[in-house]
Order: sequence, then structure tokens, then C-alpha cells
Amino acid sequence: MEIKRDRYLQEIINRKDNGLIKIVTGLRRTGKSYLLFSMYYEYLLSQNIDPDHIIRFAFDSDDDVDLLDPFLSEEPTRIRQKRGFTVNSRKFRAYIKSITSENDHYYILLDEVQLLDSFVGVLNGMLRKGNLDVYVTGSNSRLLSSDIITEFRGRGDQIRVYPLSFKEYYNCVSMPFHKALREYQYFGGMPLLMNMTSESQKTAYLKNLFEEVYIKDIQERYGIIDLELFGKLIDILSSSIGSYTTPTKLERTFRSELHLTYSHTTIRKHIDCLIDCYLLEEVRRYDVKGKKYISANSKFYFKDIGLRNARINFRQNEPTHVMENIIYNELICRGYNVDVGLVEINEKNGNGNTVRKDLEVDFVVNTATGRYYIQSAYLITDENKMNQEEKSLLHTGDHFKKIIIVNDDIKPYKTESGTSVISLEDFLLSYEDLDSII
Repeated sequence: MEIKRDRYLQEIINRKDNGLIKIVTGLRRTGKSYLLFSMYYEYLLSQNIDPDHIIRFAFDSDDDVDLLDPFLSEEPTRIRQKRGFTVNSRKFRAYIKSITSENDHYYILLDEVQLLDSFVGVLNGMLRKGNLDVYVTGSNSRLLSSDIITEFRGRGDQIRVYPLSFKEYYNCVSMPFHKALREYQYFGGMPLLMNMTSESQKTAYLKNLFEEVYIKDIQERYGIIDLELFGKLIDILSSSIGSYTTPTKLERTFRSELHLTYSHTTIRKHIDCLIDCYLLEEVRRYDVKGKKYISANSKFYFKDIGLRNARINFRQNEPTHVMENIIYNELICRGYNVDVGLVEINEKNGNGNTVRKDLEVDFVVNTATGRYYIQSAYLITDENKMNQEEKSLLHTGDHFKKIIIVNDDIKPYKTESGTSVISLEDFLLSYEDLDSII
């Protein structure tokens, strides 16, 4: 089954010939290679680019690596190293030189580039040629967000590929919205699931992916010794999506409830590993009125809800937090910058005394020119519940658009205070642009 990833394809197209190295990153098994080697390749052909001027090379393919044998034959094609193998960079440069001309323009598509020895220097050398437009993918064990920032120093242009959004998933299945949503809330959007029919098959795939691919990637990259302790941290984070926490609080949890020593500094490092490997997202708390970030407390969401569910054996499927996670992922996929919001108000308590109260805005969504405030409300059963959901939005002190997303079959409407109320279905399927919401 071919899954259209039009948003990502357009992102790559928009970067064509921009003078930077296009780096397609993200979780393993999210379709990065197919996006570059098939979809973008077909696009280039549709622009009447000569196939001989589109060079595709997969460093994890024996067939492609064998092409290097005629060059520098005194050296082995593969140099065995502690972490596996790398392709000899001198051979590869010689190969590229042999099939290109300085007088013509070429598109270089490289898959699993982390398997190329000294790949950063090789890619930067290609960039200086001027007639080579370079695109690469990399696995999350050897080519991470931090690598792109530190190694390429402004010469890399990152395109992050996420698991399927709900709309991408929905377009692949033949079932009503609510049934599709239940499936998505349970199994998530890893593309290969589209070829699986049974629940047991999907469950086994997700569990194996988490343990045999992602955890091993992290261990290989960071050399984590106590995988059992690290696994317990992942379990706690999986069980508390959408809840505020800090490394210090987690340290206390390990000490008091599990009777284990796990320092907050190590916990912080290990959380950063999960973020850097694209499994987890940390969302910072933002004081809306004070216009500043609050250092204590963050929320964590999983890039794919199915992987999160698989980690905890599909035991905790809390609809409110799962809905929050899906909305967050949707906003990130659409290119928005997202925080969680805090609004401080003063109100009188039952004794008539004025007290300070902190209200939460689920998502503060930022663009270059504006902002949106979004509340995720699983159910709004009566007027009191609506007032509770709307309260923080009405105290932000500004006139940016306020939106409440409800998991219910409702038509879009506005409250008397001007807050837009829409269904989860409309948000996921109809409103790609938040400005289009009434």
C-alpha cells in the first residue's frame, strides 16, 4: 500500500536547490527512505530531470556498496568497527566523481548516511561543489537532532518525518471515523501497520520495534548500562503522559516507591536520550501573562501513541490523556511551536479572601506572527463543565484565538465569549489551518 506523505514531500520540494544539505530525520520505520528514494525521486523525474543526474545510494545495501569495489581496491570496502561497519569515504568520493561532471547539475539521494565513514566531512565537501544538491536520511542511533545542530553548523536543513497523522491513517483505512479513531488511539500510526490485519500482529510488531530497535539504538548510542532501571523510567513516563513532572520528582518516586537510587541528573540525561532519538517530546510550561517560561515542571508526550501503549502492554488507555497526546502530535506535524500554558488569576474563596489560583491552558500554539490557545476536552456534559474549560482561556489577557476541541459529534460554534468550539473529528480532518476555524 502506498501511503501519501504529501506534507513531507512538499517540505523537501520547497528546499530543492537551496544550497544546504537536506537531512530527513525521525523515528526508524516512519518511511524516510521511501519518501526520499521513491516519492521525491518520482517528483524529480516529473520535472524532466535526467535519471542519470539523480544518484541514489543506500549505505545499508550490499548491492550499492559493491559498486565501490573498483575504487581504491587496496582498502576493504567495509571497515569493521566496534559499532558495526562504515563505508570507506575515499571510495565513495571516488565513485561519485566517476559518475558526475563538474559541468552538470546532480541530485544526490543518500540513505542511512551514518554508515558512511566521516560522513559530515564528505557531505560538506559535496556542498562546496556547487553542482550537487544533496539529500540524506539517517537512523536515530547515529544521526540525531544534536548531531545536525553541532556537526553541520548551519549547513544542514532538517526535515522531520513523524508517524502517520490521523488524517494520513484515515485515508488508508476503510472504516467510519469513530472506529478508525479507536484503532488509532490504540495502535498509533507506524506506517507498516497498514499492512497488518490482526491485533496480535500489530501488538507484536510495536513491542518488538520498541525493544529490539529503539532501546537498542539508545543503548548503542549512549552506552546505558542499567537497562532495567532505564526501562522503569520509560514505564513511568509512558504511564504519565500529559502530567507535569520533573527529574527531581522522578528521583523521589524511584526512591520512595521503588526503593531505587536514580539521581535526577542521570534521569535528565536519560530523558534527553529519549527526546534526541525522537521517541519523546518535552513540552515546557509557559506563563502567559508573565510572558516567560517556568523552569520547573514539563509535560511529556510520545511521538506515537501506539508505541507508548505497547511499552505498557496496552494497559492504560486513558481517553483524556491519549486525546491530548494525539492533538499535540497533530499540531507539531503541522509545523506549530507548542507550549503548555499557565494563567494566574486572583479570586475570592468561600471565606471572602482573595487567593491566587493557577489555571492551565492545554496548548499555547505559536506561529511567527500570532498565537492560539487550545483546550482539549474529552467531554463537555453541561454548562459548568464548559465554564471550567473556558475559564483559563478568558483570562489570558489578549485577543488571540481561543479554541476548545471536544471529543463529541458537534457542529462548530462560538460561545458568547467568542471561544471557538469544534469536534475532534473536524480538527483532525477538516482544519489543517487553525485560522480557518470559525
